[in-house]
Amino acid sequence: MIDPTKHEIEAMHAAIPPLGEYVTEVGMYKPLNDYSKEQILTMIEVVVTAYHENLRTLVPKEFEEDSNVRF
Repeated sequence: MIDPTKHEIEAMHAAIPPLGEYVTEVGMYKPLNDYSKEQILTMIEVVVTAYHENLRTLVPKEFEEDSNVRF
């Protein structure tokens, strides 16, 4: 991301603890190139989920659906 907002930076920082928990679970000293494809995908999921969940709490209005839009 280019020029992250203060909320995006805060959300990135909030993703660090869940990432650390996952890395500890996999093996703190296991090299990243030894992770299985499934472990990499899970790690990505952990980080992206934590990032988005935190961002939603920081900027809830940006994530709300416009209730006036009719399909």
